Amino acid sequence: MYGVTKVAGELLCNYYHAKYGLDVRCLRYPGLISSVTPPGGGTTDYAVEIFYGAIRTGSYTCFLREDTVLPMMYMPDALKATVQVMEAPASKVPRHLGYNLAAFSFSAGMLASELAKLVPGFRVTYAPDSRQKIADSWPQSIDDTEARRDWGWEPDYDLPGMVADMLAKLTTRLRPEGKTV
Repeated sequence: MYGVTKVAGELLCNYYHAKYGLDVRCLRYPGLISSVTPPGGGTTDYAVEIFYGAIRTGSYTCFLREDTVLPMMYMPDALKATVQVMEAPASKVPRHLGYNLAAFSFSAGMLASELAKLVPGFRVTYAPDSRQKIADSWPQSIDDTEARRDWGWEPDYDLPGMVADMLAKLTTRLRPEGKTV
């Protein structure tokens, strides 16, 4: 139902643009990674939970397989894209059925490896649960050519940059003063 309602919303937006000239702009985000919002148990939330495990205990049990690749985006890039599409002249936003956004795709193992470079001794075990089947049904990457072409979308963060920034922000918030990762 989740996907159906998203498509229905985009179709309504396109209809209101075609019928009434309403300036409608839609974005389709990949999995979002935030240093502010705690993980809520969703399929992509391992990419946030892993940081909590690294900082608090030095280990994490991932609910997806090590080789599971999903498209993701760091929240500062999601906010940047949202503002960019809102501020773009209408002539630069000809699409009213939604723009795909992409930043980077990585596997759970790649994220763990990148995090281990900054957290010595960090360990990850893999115990896939019911979310693995959901992740297996999703694409491994997203084509955002239209957003890049039409209104100049380009992410600022890659995987190493996101990991370093997330770790710094969450360490400051989660670690007692004087202790470092």
